[in-house]
Amino acid sequence: MIAVSFFDGFFILVTSTASPALPESPWPDLPPPLAPREQREILQLGRSRIDAYAWMKFIPQSGSRSLDLLPSPLREHLKAEMDYAQGILRPLEPEAERFHRRMVERAPEINEPLPASSTGWRYDFKLPAGCSHRIFCRMGPDGEEQLLFDEADRASGHAYYRATGHQHSPDDRWFVWAEDVVGADRHRICVLDMVSGIIRTVVEADAFGYGGFTFSPSSRHLFWIWRDAHSRPTRLYRSPVEGGEAVLVHEEHDPAIFMQVARTAADSFVALTLGGPDVSEVRLIAAGAETEPPRILRPRQRGIRYEVNEWGDALLMLTDADGAIDRKLLCLDPVSFAVRRELVPHRPGVPIIAVLPFADALVRLERVEGLQRLVLTYPDGKETTVGFDEPAYCLELTPAQSYAARQVRIVHQTPASPPRWIDVDFASGARCVVGQERLKGFDPAAYRVERLHARAADGECIHITVLSRRDAAAETPLPLLLTGYGAYGIASEARFSLPATVLVDAGFRYAIAHVRGGSEKGARWYRDGCRMNKRNSMTDFIACAQHLQGIGHAAPGKIVAHGVSAGGLLVCGAMNIDPQSWAGVIAQVPFVDMLNTMSDADHPLVPLLRPDWGDPLADPEAYDYIASISPYENVKRAAYPPLLCTAGLKDDRVPYWEPAKLVANIRHLSTGGNPAVLQLDPDSGHQQSDDLDREFAQAALFWAFAQHCVAVA
Repeated sequence: MIAVSFFDGFFILVTSTASPALPESPWPDLPPPLAPREQREILQLGRSRIDAYAWMKFIPQSGSRSLDLLPSPLREHLKAEMDYAQGILRPLEPEAERFHRRMVERAPEINEPLPASSTGWRYDFKLPAGCSHRIFCRMGPDGEEQLLFDEADRASGHAYYRATGHQHSPDDRWFVWAEDVVGADRHRICVLDMVSGIIRTVVEADAFGYGGFTFSPSSRHLFWIWRDAHSRPTRLYRSPVEGGEAVLVHEEHDPAIFMQVARTAADSFVALTLGGPDVSEVRLIAAGAETEPPRILRPRQRGIRYEVNEWGDALLMLTDADGAIDRKLLCLDPVSFAVRRELVPHRPGVPIIAVLPFADALVRLERVEGLQRLVLTYPDGKETTVGFDEPAYCLELTPAQSYAARQVRIVHQTPASPPRWIDVDFASGARCVVGQERLKGFDPAAYRVERLHARAADGECIHITVLSRRDAAAETPLPLLLTGYGAYGIASEARFSLPATVLVDAGFRYAIAHVRGGSEKGARWYRDGCRMNKRNSMTDFIACAQHLQGIGHAAPGKIVAHGVSAGGLLVCGAMNIDPQSWAGVIAQVPFVDMLNTMSDADHPLVPLLRPDWGDPLADPEAYDYIASISPYENVKRAAYPPLLCTAGLKDDRVPYWEPAKLVANIRHLSTGGNPAVLQLDPDSGHQQSDDLDREFAQAALFWAFAQHCVAVA
């Protein structure tokens, strides 16, 4: 059939093909929105492709995206998608409500015990039972508690609210945080005077909230990062905390560089870190010279990354220079920046994740065979290792610890055990549990955590973390939800998830596939799953599913895949390779239009992430490889499983049109009768509003979708 439609002022030729008769579906009998297909040709590096749904991409001239600002045909199509999603998912609402109710009933009252500041104040936040937003407070050395503010008041009147970066000033006078009330990851910065109780907005808009601001050592200034029109952090400013004009400290002109700013451990410096996946440069501003220009520690050099802290009378440089792909730790002179000595040598396959210095010990978090451990190094050179004996667990270093503290506070959790806060004493090595997240009616002993291993086609061993009910026999096949990420060298940690325990209670197993592209086995594991090796991540994911089915953990035909963002690329790529392996696929804000996005030089992240994915604008080999794995480009004639994609209309990282195009292409080519659903949130960006109840509601819907998928498979 050939038709002509009018779109945004242009006549467009629209073609469609008659679909074959579909089998009767166990889903509501609703016709999905029919997205017009254009014959829009794209010529690139001597290659030609047709992007039939390119018309879905819309970037407004100014302002945030909203439905009313979209061109009429696009707006009507997205509204039709929202109506279709509601119709398809409506029958799942009773089961979703049951999942949601179980999560709410189990939710603890959260009171995270934070370590004391250098002057003895203890900062804390609480999440009372039944509340969705945090309450921030502090306790003085005399034990008297002071309420700082309630996030529910800050969120009131906003359809979207997410806050980040909460921190107190070194002198304990000020408290600062960044908040997004639009949904586009463009923050305003707020400062509370903890003496007067007055909250002021010191940066009205366009600030970078994630590692993007810090107090100066004197507490007189706030260093903060500004985002440009492409949402890239490009300028560092210094603002007087008590009011006054912002002063430009540094402007970055390379779009492939991101910025972060923080104080070093003993408050001797403010460190501006400029970097990307394969390059770094640190500029230091010394305490006592806060208005002076920053000094460059090492000029940026492609292929070398480093970060800086301080310990004792030396600077610390954690770097991958000289082939140390899993990083080594060097001591530098704090004035000349010359190398004094190598403190921790490079050990292949034992990546150093982070270091946290204290006056009495240097704490190092590292990974051995996928499991984390702490190493305490003392000024005399002696070392103590702190490990845990669970099959799989996650360790985190609590931020903002006082350099003078006599112990380090860590957070320990497993998929079956909620977070607990542990102080490790430097002098004795004794561990003291100072806080425990306790869920109502929840017994960790009722669950089993396993660390299993799948074998990839090329022989690689892939770790899998599995959560089951202990009363479910290991040899009993159950429905399985398999999740993964596998990108940017970010490890998929074995964290506790309250929603996952609720799903397991409903008769599922829950598993994390630690595929290549993450850093579970160090830098080599990352490199073997990026650029020209990215397909390994997808085939690893399939290998994990096959292994769990082969050993009897997963019932045949009852595996649901789940991934977020780059994890959406993972699961949708695996779905294209083998559509029959999945009873269903859940892709949250998925990065699936890989070739077109990486060909958009104006995208906020594209210049930065070319080392991860390749550059299809300049490299024909990269173009061809990305074209061969991009989920949108590789949908084929096959019976696809039910697919649920989410998107945020204001998302600049993975714009709504990526999942919208994938969903449309699957509907066009799938030979089965399963739905492909786009659930669009018109108010959010890459992340939902920071609201615990919304988080539970979304997870509950996912679990109801997964349960229905395995029931009808």
